[in-house]
Amino acid sequence: MTTLLFTHESGLAHVSPLGHPERAERLEAITAALAGPGFAALARRAAPLADEAEVLRCHAPEHLAGIKAARPERGWSQIDADTYMSPGSWEAALRAIGGAEAAVDAVLSGEAANAFVAMRPPGHHAERDRAMGFCLFGTVSVAARYALDHHGLARVAVLDFDVHHGNGTQDLLWDEPRAVFVSSQQIPLYPGSGHADETGAHGQIVNLPLRPGSGGAEMRAAWRPALARVADFAPDLILISAGFDAHRDDPLGGLNWTEDDFAWITGAICDLAAKTCGGRVVSCLEGGYDLDALAASVAAHVTVLMERGQ
Repeated sequence: MTTLLFTHESGLAHVSPLGHPERAERLEAITAALAGPGFAALARRAAPLADEAEVLRCHAPEHLAGIKAARPERGWSQIDADTYMSPGSWEAALRAIGGAEAAVDAVLSGEAANAFVAMRPPGHHAERDRAMGFCLFGTVSVAARYALDHHGLARVAVLDFDVHHGNGTQDLLWDEPRAVFVSSQQIPLYPGSGHADETGAHGQIVNLPLRPGSGGAEMRAAWRPALARVADFAPDLILISAGFDAHRDDPLGGLNWTEDDFAWITGAICDLAAKTCGGRVVSCLEGGYDLDALAASVAAHVTVLMERGQ
């Protein structure tokens, strides 16, 4: 078996205004990092274009229509204070969903052990009827519902280690008893949610607040019991919202993680997957805004996926 990488050049065509942290250079840095000799065995595929109806697995029809209508012919349209669309954003967002769903297909069919989807824009801040935080659609949440409804899985887990809380994923899966959502995040920090008392309609949401300035030791202490709880849930598939902005060099966060910490959490998730769901893991890119830290952290993440996928 192998690890699959899904990406597409449309991810570069989602262009942000000059100086915006969520920029095309992020994907360029990741592509360069994964072009090294250590990743020669990484199987690579183009992220397909999802049908726009796939968005409706999680989002309101009015939200889909509003984002579609906001596409500019040139320049940018501003969705909120920090979320923009360029002429290429619509395709990029649909290919992010298409890549995530194709990764689910490949992993569930046994064609691949696991997969990483390197696309942008990210998705975990997008709520049912609201784009925010650089995110247009809830990519991982849509993929989770796709796995549940299209593939008929009984249970999925969504695990998010971005420095910012996945408020969108929480909103989209709040009343979904078939999905457990675990998210670690710096508190206080944007978007202001992610406190431990936010537990979902069925008690299936687990938030792990981390104090500013904390590092790998605190992260491990929070995640170990949370992963044990996920093991008790016995998911058929694990999806990762892989944000790398908890890195100590990231300009938008205040945690002190290193590449070794991202390798540890990836390995711990893969170990959990090996025990509960045959190792089936699909990881999707979220944040990470220092280009060097992002490239090194993604390389560490994918290295572990490849090692565990053999």
